[in-house]
Amino acid sequence: MANPHAGEVALVIDGERRVLKLTLGALAELEAALGADTLVALIERYEEGAFSTRDVLGLLLAGLRGGGWHGSAADLARADIGGGPIAAAQAAAQLLARAFTLPEAQCDGL
Repeated sequence: MANPHAGEVALVIDGERRVLKLTLGALAELEAALGADTLVALIERYEEGAFSTRDVLGLLLAGLRGGGWHGSAADLARADIGGGPIAAAQAAAQLLARAFTLPEAQCDGL
């Protein structure tokens, strides 16, 4: 079970329930993958509803790596995500919110 107070999010990928978490290392990897973008710019895109598929995949990959997954970006791009693109975008948004919100302010309803 994913622990939202620890910043964890659950997502079904290729029929297997995975726990995702944005660790410091995963965030550094995400920031490197974004190139010139910053995490603040990524958060702003999510807040404005202007995020891209690249943003979603980057966040999910970083979260999966933080959760111990060793797959590649290509593996994730080919994967079947339970709930489809909407569930993927929601999981990515939850990862961001849980990584940058104090535990007492978090809400499971994100």
